[in-house]
Amino acid sequence: MTPQQALGALEAGNARFVAGHPLHRNMPADVKATASAQYPFAVVLSCIDSRQPIEIVLDQGIGDIFSARVAGNVLNDDVLGSMEFACKVSGAKLIAVIGHTNCGAIKGAIDDVQLGNLTGLLAKIKPAMEEVPADVGPRTSKNSEYVDEVAKENVLLVIQQIRERSPILREMIDKGEIGLVGGMYDLSTGKVQFFDK
Repeated sequence: MTPQQALGALEAGNARFVAGHPLHRNMPADVKATASAQYPFAVVLSCIDSRQPIEIVLDQGIGDIFSARVAGNVLNDDVLGSMEFACKVSGAKLIAVIGHTNCGAIKGAIDDVQLGNLTGLLAKIKPAMEEVPADVGPRTSKNSEYVDEVAKENVLLVIQQIRERSPILREMIDKGEIGLVGGMYDLSTGKVQFFDK
């Protein structure tokens, strides 16, 4: 499978989900078939939001994708190491970073929420706020357009960080061995729009 084919598989899966026609799967058989080894074709970093269960919205089954979920789909060393394992060791052909509309973590960063360990997580999102054009306003968490623009910029920021912070993944991307793509999931339609092919 090529990186482009891997992206096509995610796009096709999301189209099936949106249309209400997911593939019929025999889960017990899939459990047995994948018990001794796994060969996922992609690794997806998405938000912890319960309305964006990534395997379901991409119509993928057991053993199809690696899934990393954290509030605001931010990057940390553990997630980055997991991506390196997924691609360099296990052979995944695509990294997809998928944010979503109306994201609570994005709103928390905009509102400068201070709450235990969440404070540090939200700080990772704040640089994305600076990338939103000045004409998008008001710049508050009550403005859904601004929230969604920050979410998109946050995805682009994470993509940039993956390239900058992992020489292993950067080399694989530059050689065309893997792809790196961003996208946004729309909570109201169920559609994932990939925007960095």
